[in-house]
Amino acid sequence: MPGASDAPRIVVLHGASADTRAPDDQDTLRQVQEITDSLQAQGYDARPLAMTLRLDALRERLLELAPRAVFNLVESVDGSDALLPLGPLLLEAMGIPYTGAPVGALVASSNKPEAKAALARAGIATPENWPPQRRSAGDAPATRWIVKSVWCHASLGLADDSVVDDPAQVALRLAERRRTYGGQWFAERFLPGREFNLSLLEVAGGVAVLPPAEILFQGFAADKPHIVGYAAKWHTDSAEYRATPRSFAFAAGDAPLLERLGHVARRCWEVFGLRGYARVDFRVDPQGRPWVLEVNANPCLAADAGFAAAAAQAGLIHGWLIRHIVEAALGRAGALPRSSVAQPQGDTPTQSAGDAAHTRRSPRRKRATP
Repeated sequence: MPGASDAPRIVVLHGASADTRAPDDQDTLRQVQEITDSLQAQGYDARPLAMTLRLDALRERLLELAPRAVFNLVESVDGSDALLPLGPLLLEAMGIPYTGAPVGALVASSNKPEAKAALARAGIATPENWPPQRRSAGDAPATRWIVKSVWCHASLGLADDSVVDDPAQVALRLAERRRTYGGQWFAERFLPGREFNLSLLEVAGGVAVLPPAEILFQGFAADKPHIVGYAAKWHTDSAEYRATPRSFAFAAGDAPLLERLGHVARRCWEVFGLRGYARVDFRVDPQGRPWVLEVNANPCLAADAGFAAAAAQAGLIHGWLIRHIVEAALGRAGALPRSSVAQPQGDTPTQSAGDAAHTRRSPRRKRATP
């Protein structure tokens, strides 16, 4: 391992926590520590750095540290997810390489209604927004809608009552969420069906689709919406959390569907101009048609999060993954190890019999979104 003076310096940039008691903010701090420790263990001079709205102070600190690259973990600034692109904007202005998606991709994908509009323009199926687009005066709107935050990706305010059966109640639920949580909210058509996450990783010559994961909804009552709400994502002692494990095991008959999901995920990478790593969340309706729910340009990279779980299914250890993402930021993305089951430009593979056991889903930000 090189001495400290010879080690390439990497700044691990993250948003200053608005409330360190909140489970999603605690999760961000754990992720920062894990990645910092991993880089240090691999010979980098890794330094965590919290970002606030004092961009002048941040710029001065970055000039002082003079990093080779920045590991961008900024998900919010001053408690606002809408300010997520500020960090990369400053880094681009300073000419400092950084991990993950470029500013344009972050802006385009972070605002959910705008991202859905971009998907629709590209011919990628995504649930329509409220109010529904009527083709004629006699068209009836969809019978179920789900209310979500425009910017927040931690399932803030997402619960069973977010799913509304009566279209007349959509506006009332939107107003209620704004009063309770602040910020911007919208509604989209709620789709029943299966839920999948596909993780994407930049590699030499293209993008690799890592093994797909499915979120299972086990033992839900007939009237309980199949969603991964705030409790299912963060409250490890809740029934929702226990009833929504992640699985990498698929029947042979799922192979055509998984191939199609992989194709659509790669199209999302192209449409948004993604870089480094990303994740695409899907619903597959009862007719077998996939719909993109969200494109996550900076999913959680903690060792027990969904992205790392997919990488592990591909035979990639967490330390290798973190180093590879840094190398991609420096323009040196290599190929995946030969042992990996991921296919950079080919079909998304099904899992082997040895992967038949469910993998426990940990409470990590930006996993699945309904």
